[in-house]
Amino acid sequence: MNLSTKDGKILDGGLNVMLTIRLLMHGKKGETVKKMREESGARINISEGSCPERIVTITGPTDAIFKAFSMIAVKFEEEINASMTNSTVTSKPPVTLRLVVPASQCGSLIGKGGSKIKEIRETTGAQVQVAGDMLPNSTERAVTISGSPEAIIQCVKQICVVMLESPPKGATIPYRPKSTSTPILFAGGQMRTDTILGSAGTPAVLAQPQPSPVSVCLFLIKT
Repeated sequence: MNLSTKDGKILDGGLNVMLTIRLLMHGKKGETVKKMREESGARINISEGSCPERIVTITGPTDAIFKAFSMIAVKFEEEINASMTNSTVTSKPPVTLRLVVPASQCGSLIGKGGSKIKEIRETTGAQVQVAGDMLPNSTERAVTISGSPEAIIQCVKQICVVMLESPPKGATIPYRPKSTSTPILFAGGQMRTDTILGSAGTPAVLAQPQPSPVSVCLFLIKT
């Protein structure tokens, strides 16, 4: 997540702060993204290429960013509900988003002894997991957020505040997805399959780590 402000300063009230947030998603462009652009007022761009994993870049004023995130989370929940209509699964999976954050900012997000990430979890009701390793060939880490659409948007707001207060240090090498035929594996061999929806509204399957109810969830991504 790269956050910037006018003249490099955080504006009073934060309403006019310009943000750029990067997400990892599975899927392709579609009418859903076009509609989100028009209704949120945010600029939404999706990386090109043959890789099924895409970087979604959302840029705009604070209000537009949060509206776009709200629309994305609600859309994902609608697709999850639709996918469960004829399913034998009894427990509903949470909406899950994966942010891409410069590794130099992750310490501030976690906080001393995990205090900050614990506070964000408790005040928003969302699960937040910060990757232990950087994404391949980059200086960025994945931050996974899971929960209800309402919990996710509140969580994103708090993460934005932390990122604005602690700008990235040094140069950031952005993560660029590459084609792969192997699944994502997590430390300890723990994996579960959650339904994650692509930007075109097409269900996709993404391997996620088992959440820990006790400690800060630090997981390693192996490719």
